[in-house]
Amino acid sequence: MAQGSNFVDYVKVCCRSGHGGAGSAHLHRDKHTAKGGPDGGDGGRGGHIILKGSSQHWTLLHLKYRKHIIAADGERGGAALRSGATGADEILEVPLGTVAKDAETGDILFEITAEGETQILTPGGKGGLGNWHFKSATQQTPRHAQPGIAGKEQWIILELKVLADVGLVGFPNAGKSTLLSVVSAAKPEIANYPFTTLVPNLGIVGYRESKSFVMADIPGIIEGASQGKGLGYRFLRHIERNSVLLFMVPADTDRTIAEEYEILLNELTTYNSELLDKPRVLAVTKVDMLDEELENEMKVQIPAKIPYIFISSVTGKNIQELKDMLWKAINS
Repeated sequence: MAQGSNFVDYVKVCCRSGHGGAGSAHLHRDKHTAKGGPDGGDGGRGGHIILKGSSQHWTLLHLKYRKHIIAADGERGGAALRSGATGADEILEVPLGTVAKDAETGDILFEITAEGETQILTPGGKGGLGNWHFKSATQQTPRHAQPGIAGKEQWIILELKVLADVGLVGFPNAGKSTLLSVVSAAKPEIANYPFTTLVPNLGIVGYRESKSFVMADIPGIIEGASQGKGLGYRFLRHIERNSVLLFMVPADTDRTIAEEYEILLNELTTYNSELLDKPRVLAVTKVDMLDEELENEMKVQIPAKIPYIFISSVTGKNIQELKDMLWKAINS
């Protein structure tokens, strides 16, 4: 599947910022001045490596094969107090939701969450001061200037946490990919076997009056995902950034609806208890195989205090009503 193979949510790159230019130790000379004072300019700053948020990118694929990111060096200062040129910055556009980490320590440096937001990832070295800075009453013609400060080299990890309004949570084969294909233009791979979805699929869901919201179909969770089983943390990292969680339990589950919901909820809260603060909606899927009597029996199994709805992506049953519930939850 093209989207799957091209979805990259983790890259490790070596970043080297620019060396600062040296200050100049020039002394002023012209046909009227044989022994002028210091007029050496400052060196230019070395180029930064900068991350910039871009809604045009959904993945880190464009950085996958760029293992070394190098910014330009600053130029030397010149005579007549001319400062050296600043080294060109290296600007990397990244998707919203990109987290930058120090590869050695694992420390989070910052997160890019807004369109056009910029953060300096690896700062360039400062330029050296020219000799005119060192002139004093006792030292009228200083013949020394500062060298530029070296740039910084470091290994950086960039991780993407998908930004979406609604994240779909459910075991494999809960009908998540099918729902996304019905409510949006996304074309996720769909098949009747576990872990069809190996990477997040994003779809823009059209709503009333030309409004829309973003839905993410995320790799299926299994019991033990919070301990790293199955797709584990790679899946759960994306759930953190969703505004609303849509729990999906198929009508043909071997468990009761309440049991399956509790297992899913437990996996998420074991990983990050803050996920409990997010609005939740429960959809019982594949109800085209139920008659009215069976549906009524299943409603008794619904956990308390959660908005729920019975849907069928195949027949379209209650799909618009589900959109209404999600829109309300997103904007509440």
